[in-house]
Amino acid sequence: MDVTTIGSLLVGVAAVVGGLVTYLGKRGENALTGYSSLTNDLQEERDRLDKKVTEQATTINTQTTTIATMAASAAEQSALRAADQAEIARLRALVIDHGGQP
Repeated sequence: MDVTTIGSLLVGVAAVVGGLVTYLGKRGENALTGYSSLTNDLQEERDRLDKKVTEQATTINTQTTTIATMAASAAEQSALRAADQAEIARLRALVIDHGGQP
């Protein structure tokens, strides 16, 4: 074998090794791109769910405030009803004291 043949073989081996390295590098690049895409998708989903949770928390707070207001109103109406019942009882007693029929 002369120098030209050995040089040609080395160039051929180098080309095959270079192609193999390029192939493996491209696979790695594709894997990283896939992971980046997956990470971006997960971050978008997380952000969307965070927004949804925030909206639901706001709705819950609004509903809690409404319920508290309604409970206060119901308590006030109950107190007024009790006062009305007491006034009715007082007036009945007054009617009876004056000789009337309740």
